[in-house]
Amino acid sequence: MISLNRNINNIFFIFVLSHLLIWTIVPTITNKNLPLDVIEALAWGSNLDWGFNKHPPGSAFFPEIFFQIFGAQDWAYYFLSSLFVVISFYFVFKVADEIFSSKLLSLFSVLILEAIYFYNFTTPEFNVNVCQLPFWSLVVYFSWKIYSLKEIKLLDCFLIGLVSAIGFLSKYLFVYLLASIFLFFMYLILIKKDRKFDFKYFITLEVFVILLIPHLIWLYDNDFITLFYGLKRTGLEEPSLVNHFEQPILFLLKQVGTLIPFFFLVWLLIKKIKFKFNVKDKKLLFLLTINILPIFLIFITSVVTGSKIRTMWMTPFYLYFGVLFIYILKSQINVKRTNSFLSGFLFLFFLSPTIYSYVSISQTDKRTDYPGKEIASKVQLIWNKDFNGEIQFVTGDEWKAGNLSYHLKSRPVWEGSANNEILENASKFICVEDVCLGRY
Repeated sequence: MISLNRNINNIFFIFVLSHLLIWTIVPTITNKNLPLDVIEALAWGSNLDWGFNKHPPGSAFFPEIFFQIFGAQDWAYYFLSSLFVVISFYFVFKVADEIFSSKLLSLFSVLILEAIYFYNFTTPEFNVNVCQLPFWSLVVYFSWKIYSLKEIKLLDCFLIGLVSAIGFLSKYLFVYLLASIFLFFMYLILIKKDRKFDFKYFITLEVFVILLIPHLIWLYDNDFITLFYGLKRTGLEEPSLVNHFEQPILFLLKQVGTLIPFFFLVWLLIKKIKFKFNVKDKKLLFLLTINILPIFLIFITSVVTGSKIRTMWMTPFYLYFGVLFIYILKSQINVKRTNSFLSGFLFLFFLSPTIYSYVSISQTDKRTDYPGKEIASKVQLIWNKDFNGEIQFVTGDEWKAGNLSYHLKSRPVWEGSANNEILENASKFICVEDVCLGRY
């Protein structure tokens, strides 16, 4: 048994290392320029603040750390994105390992995630959705520890407050997981009375709130611009009674479509589909809470408000779907079909980077084909002809100006899409099309 567990652990680490390398190397080779969201995050990171016009600061903070270490090396940001994915895989595996008595089932729970394109094809573009992944998995991990252990540890309460705050500062939709876990513990304490209230819970809340205070102050000072951007993306500016029916139905259909490959891999593992639910099963109750309840809450949001839920927003919501379905169907898993499952897994594992490479190479009008380096070199020549000294700032939209900020050797600070005050006080500046750059 010890030898088997060691072999499965080795297989898991080979898997995550392979995933990390493939999704770092493939986009590095096939893309000429970083994707839009990465350039945008790097632009924000050059002038790091407690929030930006579209999102809270999390997705800019981590690329900025990598820029300080690696500079303008494209591979580093693909590596960052892949690293966030495999960290989340690791904690999914950790939770699965504690829920199952079988290392093999724990491995299946992670491998099956390769059937969801949120965790492969879309991940080279580090954005707010990818940024949530490790913190989503960590919140679940520490929540499970608090739920499963008889004695609540102060450190676990502190850590769940910490990772919850970072997750929320990556994207506000993180609140759906936090709300689900909060409702779960309130149910245990107030309704089921399965446990007593522990004042250590306040540590979680205190850490969470304290870490959010700077962002909340920034939000207030900037007229809640980030919140209004998010609401605009949901289509609430054009309310319609039809939206309360149409948008939730579209949301459900898109989720089913996204999960078809996942259900295919599930089918490869089992003899027949036969769900067994035991309402007294504590593990099942927890898994339903972290998987189904957040999706239900976001579905209800769409029903009540008529808001459009964009497919990519659901990226972190399915991290523990493998654990849930393997747990529900564990008695029907046919070990003899393991080879079929692994064949299906390997097919999808290599299909995704193959398709990504083909699309990246065959289509030449994408953002990742933008000649960012060449344009930066030309702009530098124009600047050198008229001025001495390094370029210190750049203004313009996050894409064009952000590319200049990233590719120019002086790494000028991005000062916003239109900042006349900066230009009025600049000692030197030039404007090229919609972008201006200069010295303070």
